[in-house]
Amino acid sequence: MPKPLQVTERQEAILQQIIRRSKSAQSQVTRAKIVLAGRTYGRRNAEIARELKINSQTVSTWRARWLEATQRLTEVEESGDNQALEQAIEVTLADEARSGKPPTFSAEQICQIIAIACEEPALSGRPITEWTPRELADEVSKRQIVSRISASQVWRFLKRGGVATASKPLLAKQQET
Repeated sequence: MPKPLQVTERQEAILQQIIRRSKSAQSQVTRAKIVLAGRTYGRRNAEIARELKINSQTVSTWRARWLEATQRLTEVEESGDNQALEQAIEVTLADEARSGKPPTFSAEQICQIIAIACEEPALSGRPITEWTPRELADEVSKRQIVSRISASQVWRFLKRGGVATASKPLLAKQQET
Protein backbone atom coordinates (compact mmCIF):
# COMPACT_ATOMS: atom_id res chain seq x y z
CA MET A 1 0.00 0.00 0.00
CA PRO A 2 1.50 3.40 -0.97
CA LYS A 3 2.45 5.82 1.77
CA PRO A 4 0.03 8.70 2.20
CA LEU A 5 1.49 12.02 1.10
CA GLN A 6 2.15 14.74 3.65
CA VAL A 7 0.57 18.03 2.63
CA THR A 8 0.36 20.97 5.02
CA GLU A 9 -2.54 23.43 5.01
CA ARG A 10 -0.45 26.08 3.22
CA GLN A 11 0.73 23.54 0.64
CA GLU A 12 -2.86 22.40 0.11
CA ALA A 13 -3.98 26.01 -0.41
CA ILE A 14 -1.29 26.47 -3.09
CA LEU A 15 -2.18 23.17 -4.78
CA GLN A 16 -5.86 24.20 -4.81
CA GLN A 17 -4.84 27.55 -6.28
CA ILE A 18 -2.95 25.77 -9.07
CA ILE A 19 -6.00 23.62 -9.80
CA ARG A 20 -8.40 26.60 -9.92
CA ARG A 21 -6.12 29.04 -11.78
CA SER A 22 -7.20 29.33 -15.40
CA LYS A 23 -3.63 29.81 -16.63
CA SER A 24 -2.22 26.67 -15.01
CA ALA A 25 -0.90 24.06 -17.39
CA GLN A 26 -3.13 21.00 -17.44
CA SER A 27 -0.16 18.79 -16.58
CA GLN A 28 0.38 20.80 -13.37
CA VAL A 29 -3.33 20.64 -12.53
CA THR A 30 -3.30 16.85 -12.91
CA ARG A 31 -0.19 16.55 -10.76
CA ALA A 32 -1.68 18.76 -8.04
CA LYS A 33 -4.80 16.56 -8.07
CA ILE A 34 -2.62 13.45 -7.74
CA VAL A 35 -0.87 14.92 -4.69
CA LEU A 36 -4.15 15.92 -3.03
CA ALA A 37 -5.70 12.52 -3.76
CA GLY A 38 -2.58 10.79 -2.41
CA ARG A 39 -2.99 12.28 1.06
CA THR A 40 -5.64 9.77 2.05
CA TYR A 41 -4.31 6.64 3.73
CA GLY A 42 -5.04 3.50 1.74
CA ARG A 43 -5.61 5.18 -1.63
CA ARG A 44 -3.98 3.02 -4.26
CA ASN A 45 -2.41 4.43 -7.41
CA ALA A 46 -4.84 2.51 -9.63
CA GLU A 47 -7.81 4.02 -7.79
CA ILE A 48 -6.48 7.58 -8.20
CA ALA A 49 -5.63 6.85 -11.84
CA ARG A 50 -9.19 5.69 -12.56
CA GLU A 51 -10.63 8.73 -10.83
CA LEU A 52 -8.42 11.14 -12.81
CA LYS A 53 -8.58 9.07 -16.02
CA ILE A 54 -4.80 8.74 -16.29
CA ASN A 55 -2.20 5.96 -16.20
CA SER A 56 -1.37 4.48 -12.78
CA GLN A 57 2.35 4.83 -13.57
CA THR A 58 1.81 8.59 -13.80
CA VAL A 59 0.25 8.56 -10.33
CA SER A 60 3.15 6.50 -9.00
CA THR A 61 5.72 8.87 -10.52
CA TRP A 62 4.19 12.03 -9.05
CA ARG A 63 3.54 10.50 -5.64
CA ALA A 64 7.22 9.51 -5.53
CA ARG A 65 8.32 12.99 -6.60
CA TRP A 66 6.21 14.60 -3.88
CA LEU A 67 7.59 12.21 -1.26
CA GLU A 68 11.15 13.10 -2.34
CA ALA A 69 10.37 16.82 -2.10
CA THR A 70 8.49 16.73 1.23
CA GLN A 71 11.45 17.67 3.42
CA ARG A 72 12.58 20.46 1.08
CA LEU A 73 9.04 21.85 0.89
CA THR A 74 8.76 21.77 4.69
CA GLU A 75 12.03 23.72 5.03
CA VAL A 76 10.87 26.33 2.52
CA GLU A 77 7.52 26.62 4.30
CA GLU A 78 9.24 27.14 7.66
CA SER A 79 11.04 30.17 6.20
CA GLY A 80 7.62 31.86 6.09
CA ASP A 81 7.95 33.03 2.47
CA ASN A 82 4.69 32.08 0.71
CA GLN A 83 6.03 33.05 -2.70
CA ALA A 84 9.08 30.81 -2.24
CA LEU A 85 6.79 27.96 -1.17
CA GLU A 86 4.58 28.42 -4.22
CA GLN A 87 7.65 28.43 -6.45
CA ALA A 88 9.05 25.29 -4.76
CA ILE A 89 5.74 23.48 -5.28
CA GLU A 90 5.62 24.51 -8.93
CA VAL A 91 9.20 23.27 -9.41
CA THR A 92 8.22 19.98 -7.76
CA LEU A 93 5.28 19.62 -10.18
CA ALA A 94 7.31 20.63 -13.25
CA ASP A 95 8.70 18.31 -15.89
CA GLU A 96 12.30 17.28 -15.48
CA ALA A 97 14.75 18.04 -18.27
CA ARG A 98 14.56 15.42 -20.98
CA SER A 99 17.51 13.68 -22.46
CA GLY A 100 18.30 13.84 -26.12
CA LYS A 101 19.83 16.15 -28.64
CA PRO A 102 18.89 19.81 -28.25
CA PRO A 103 17.06 21.40 -31.18
CA THR A 104 19.28 22.44 -34.07
CA PHE A 105 17.22 25.51 -34.97
CA SER A 106 15.75 28.05 -32.56
CA ALA A 107 12.16 29.25 -32.78
CA GLU A 108 13.46 32.65 -33.86
CA GLN A 109 15.42 31.11 -36.74
CA ILE A 110 12.35 29.16 -37.88
CA CYS A 111 10.25 32.35 -37.81
CA GLN A 112 12.88 34.15 -39.88
CA ILE A 113 12.91 31.34 -42.45
CA ILE A 114 9.13 31.51 -42.74
CA ALA A 115 9.26 35.31 -43.03
CA ILE A 116 11.73 35.07 -45.92
CA ALA A 117 9.45 32.52 -47.60
CA CYS A 118 6.70 35.16 -47.51
CA GLU A 119 8.90 37.72 -49.30
CA GLU A 120 9.11 38.06 -53.04
CA PRO A 121 12.31 36.30 -54.23
CA ALA A 122 13.15 39.34 -56.39
CA LEU A 123 13.66 41.41 -53.20
CA SER A 124 16.62 39.12 -52.46
CA GLY A 125 18.01 39.46 -55.96
CA ARG A 126 16.82 35.99 -56.96
CA PRO A 127 15.80 35.59 -60.64
CA ILE A 128 12.78 33.45 -59.77
CA THR A 129 9.09 34.17 -59.20
CA GLU A 130 8.50 31.62 -56.41
CA TRP A 131 10.81 30.18 -53.79
CA THR A 132 11.99 26.60 -54.08
CA PRO A 133 13.18 24.85 -50.94
CA ARG A 134 16.75 24.88 -52.32
CA GLU A 135 16.67 28.62 -53.12
CA LEU A 136 15.21 29.40 -49.71
CA ALA A 137 17.84 27.27 -47.95
CA ASP A 138 20.57 29.11 -49.88
CA GLU A 139 19.06 32.50 -49.00
CA VAL A 140 18.80 31.87 -45.24
CA SER A 141 22.41 30.63 -45.23
CA LYS A 142 23.49 33.70 -47.24
CA ARG A 143 21.76 35.99 -44.69
CA GLN A 144 23.54 34.05 -41.90
CA ILE A 145 20.28 33.15 -40.16
CA VAL A 146 21.65 29.60 -39.98
CA SER A 147 25.09 28.27 -40.81
CA ARG A 148 23.60 25.58 -43.05
CA ILE A 149 20.25 23.94 -43.68
CA SER A 150 18.95 21.40 -46.15
CA ALA A 151 16.16 22.08 -48.61
CA SER A 152 14.16 19.23 -47.08
CA GLN A 153 14.41 20.81 -43.60
CA VAL A 154 13.18 24.14 -44.98
CA TRP A 155 10.26 22.27 -46.58
CA ARG A 156 9.42 20.56 -43.24
CA PHE A 157 9.39 23.90 -41.38
CA LEU A 158 7.04 25.46 -43.92
CA LYS A 159 4.80 22.41 -44.13
CA ARG A 160 4.59 22.03 -40.33
CA GLY A 161 3.99 25.74 -39.78
CA GLY A 162 0.90 25.77 -41.97
CA VAL A 163 2.52 28.15 -44.43
CA ALA A 164 1.57 25.86 -47.31
CA THR A 165 -2.07 26.81 -46.73
CA ALA A 166 -1.50 30.36 -47.95
CA SER A 167 -3.75 31.57 -50.77
CA LYS A 168 -0.80 31.47 -53.20
CA PRO A 169 1.92 28.80 -53.03
CA LEU A 170 5.00 30.20 -51.35
CA LEU A 171 7.33 27.59 -52.79
CA ALA A 172 7.60 26.29 -56.31
CA LYS A 173 7.79 22.52 -56.58
CA GLN A 174 11.40 21.46 -56.76
CA GLN A 175 12.35 19.43 -59.79
CA GLU A 176 14.39 16.32 -58.98
CA THR A 177 17.29 15.95 -61.40
